Amino acid sequence: EAVFTLGCNYCDGDDDFPQDYDKALELFIRAGELGHAAGYNDVGYAYENGNGVERDKKKAKYYYQLAAIGGNVYARFNLGVDDENAGNMNRALKHFMIATGGGDSDSLKQIQKLYTNGHATKDDYAKALRAYQAYLAEIKSAQRDAAAAACANYRYY
Repeated sequence: EAVFTLGCNYCDGDDDFPQDYDKALELFIRAGELGHAAGYNDVGYAYENGNGVERDKKKAKYYYQLAAIGGNVYARFNLGVDDENAGNMNRALKHFMIATGGGDSDSLKQIQKLYTNGHATKDDYAKALRAYQAYLAEIKSAQRDAAAAACANYRYY
């Protein structure tokens, strides 16, 4: 987590760190190697958007896959978007379903869009809603509710 956070500081130039994409990329890769899947997701994001590296969709997808294997729901969402854009709706739906079960609300919205456009069934959407509700029930606590009430940045629903 610390290596990843340090990478974020270099990437964004936060907390008096100079913005240094090369150093950030190095730290994100190291974080991924240490088991922090979000690091690989951010490497994929860098390659997808050309942040400090030349844009490379293949490398982006490779790092998103590593992050998704490590359990990162945002990487799973990114893979779903990639498959949806390529017309692989069944694969996209599978990625979005996994991410929704891990609490990614954007994936739930994508499944709703797939349902509206006829690429997912009513049962698919209902299953996604149940998975997302189960995730919310699992993480619900008085402390989270108090934090969400105090500041919109802490909303988890």
